[in-house]
Amino acid sequence: MMMRGNKFTTYKVIKLCNSQGYKAAMGILAVLALPLLLFGISGIIYIYQTVRWLLSKSAVQNKVVVITDATSGLGKECSRVFHAGGARLVLCGRTWEKLETLYDALINVADPSMTYAPKLIFLDISDINCIRDVAKEILNCYGCVDILINNASMKVKGAVQSISLELDKKIMDANYFGPITLTKAILPNMISRRTGQIVLINSIQGKIGIPFRAAYAASKHAAVGFFDCLRAEMEEFDISVSTVNPTFICSYHRQPAPGNWEASIWKFFFRKAAYGLHPVEVAEEVLRTVSSKKQEVLLANPIPRVAVYIRTFFPELFFAIVASGIREKLKTEEES
Repeated sequence: MMMRGNKFTTYKVIKLCNSQGYKAAMGILAVLALPLLLFGISGIIYIYQTVRWLLSKSAVQNKVVVITDATSGLGKECSRVFHAGGARLVLCGRTWEKLETLYDALINVADPSMTYAPKLIFLDISDINCIRDVAKEILNCYGCVDILINNASMKVKGAVQSISLELDKKIMDANYFGPITLTKAILPNMISRRTGQIVLINSIQGKIGIPFRAAYAASKHAAVGFFDCLRAEMEEFDISVSTVNPTFICSYHRQPAPGNWEASIWKFFFRKAAYGLHPVEVAEEVLRTVSSKKQEVLLANPIPRVAVYIRTFFPELFFAIVASGIREKLKTEEES
C-alpha cells in the first residue's frame, strides 16, 4: 500500500511539474507574443513598402517628366527620385546656374547606362507671357510630355489690409495662372496621344483658409478648383490629374523656432508634425502618386487633417476656433 502511495505521490508531483512547466512556457509565449506580432507586422509593412517603391520607380522608366521649379527643395528631391527611376527629365527653373548645379548633381550619382541626362529649360512660372513659348521648347525636347509636375509656388504672409493688390496678383500669377497656362499649353499633346498625367503640388491651404495667408490660400483654392474640373473633363482621354496637398514643407536644415507652441489654441490647432514635412518625404509620395494615379493626396498629421473635415462638416465650429485663435494671438502681441 505504501508503494502505491509513493507511486501516486510521484505521479502527482510529475503532473504538477509538467503543469507548472506548461504554464511557464505559455507565460513566456504570452510575453513574447506581442513583440513577435509587432515584428511580423513590421516586416510585412517593410516588404510591402519596398515592393511598392520598386513598382513606383519602374512606372516612370522612360517616361518624359517635366518638373517646374526644379531647383527648390522639393523640386530637387522630385528630380532625384524620378531620375533614379529612369525618367527622361525636363527640369524647369528661373535660375540657370542652379539648374546646371542640379544637372551635375544628378548625373554624378546615377548610373548613366540606366538613366537619361536631364534637359534644362529656363522658366519663370509667374511670367505668364513667356509660358506658351517655353511650352514649345519643352515639347521639342522629346516630342511629348508623359507627366507634368506643377511644383512652382510663391508664398506671402500678412494681414489682408497690408498686402497690396499688386502682390495679390503676383501670387495669383505664380500659383494659379502660371500652372494652368503651362498645363493648357501641354494638354493638346496629351489629348492627341490619349495618355498623360498632370500633377499639382498644392497645399492644405487649398482646402482650408488660414488667417494672414489670404492671397496664398486664395491662389491655392483656385488651383484646386481648376484641377478638380480638369480631372473630370480629361477622363475621356485617359489623362489622369492628381493633386498633392502637404501641410508645410520644411527646409533641409530647419530647426524648431524657440517659443511656447502650446500657448495658443491657433498654434495647437494648426501646428505641423515635426515642424513640417521633409522634401524627401513629399517627393517619394509624389512618385507613389504618379505610379498609382491617385487623384488626391493629403499629407498632414492628424490635427490639420481633422481641421479639413471640421471645415467641411462643422463650419461654424471651425470658424469659432479660428476666431478664438486670432483673438488669442492679438492678446499675446499686446502683452508682449
